[in-house]
Amino acid sequence: MYTLPNAKINIGLNITNRRPDGYHEIETIFYPIRLTDSLEIKTTPALCETPVSLHLSGFTIDGNPQDNLVTKVCLAMSKRFNLPPIDVFLGKHIPMGAGLGGGSSDAAFAAKMLNELFSLGLDNKELEAIVAPFGADCPFFVTGQPVYAEGKGDKFSPVNINLRGLYIALVKPPIHISTREAYCSVTPRPSMRNLANDVARLPIEKWNDIVCNQFEETLFKHYPLLSALKQTLFDMGALYASMSGSGSAIYGIFNRPIDNIKEVFPDCFTYTDKL
Repeated sequence: MYTLPNAKINIGLNITNRRPDGYHEIETIFYPIRLTDSLEIKTTPALCETPVSLHLSGFTIDGNPQDNLVTKVCLAMSKRFNLPPIDVFLGKHIPMGAGLGGGSSDAAFAAKMLNELFSLGLDNKELEAIVAPFGADCPFFVTGQPVYAEGKGDKFSPVNINLRGLYIALVKPPIHISTREAYCSVTPRPSMRNLANDVARLPIEKWNDIVCNQFEETLFKHYPLLSALKQTLFDMGALYASMSGSGSAIYGIFNRPIDNIKEVFPDCFTYTDKL
């Protein structure tokens, strides 16, 4: 069985409080994009003693494969549902440390694939509950519809947003920002506006001064290149531009295709598509 786990961008991100469990309370909008990894799961011979074997390609992932979220989710479901041994083939095409949710998406799609492959009969709420311990944004990728996210990024409500007909240009420089690094430098503060209402009522051209990613305040000081990339996207005609999540990817939303992005950002990972 084969699938393509997709990435997401954050539209606005406010960090409003630090929780006793170490997480932070946030407000953001998750919006899916069509940049994908690849994921294939096959059953292995019955005599295989390893319940989950992970095979990686694409971008290099540091660390032990046993620590990969896909492995962890598959092992948890294998134990819970007594599944036969599987081979998992993960092709990484979504850059890491970028704020695009690639690892969380891989984990959620793996759970969905196991549910289908072995006819487990789990509904979306049950799948969300299974993947939630592995990442606050993992449940979002079970359905992958645009949502307004609160809490630690795991409480969803509908949001009135539709970017169809517009185009995205995404730039990720060779900078890796871990979630820990990003949150260590930010100061939580209560939000003075309602992000979901602002996005719903304002034309996208009016978002720039109101719909902000709070991480930019500190991370742009540490990494001036990120600020320069954002300004370049505006110079190219972006209607709106922002950092995505807590990572180093900067995206711009345009009313036309962007064909020369690789020439403008030759040393960066780039991606363009219609939204």
